[in-house]
Amino acid sequence: MTKYGPSRSELKLRIGIGLAGLGLLGGALVYRGLPTGPGGWEAVAISVLFFGGTLGWSLRKLLRGDYPDNS
Repeated sequence: MTKYGPSRSELKLRIGIGLAGLGLLGGALVYRGLPTGPGGWEAVAISVLFFGGTLGWSLRKLLRGDYPDNS
């Protein structure tokens, strides 16, 4: 347990945001198709890294119980 950091409810919120972002990205790729140029792939890669990283980091902290007790 750490004294500082996001609370349990904030970690759950971040997991929801990560899932929503990846879901919206997936929906956009299904609707618009795969990017054809390097700029499109760059945008996809940055989105996956951001939302996937947020999801992974929050899941890891939540499963380990690494959040303040007063949540």
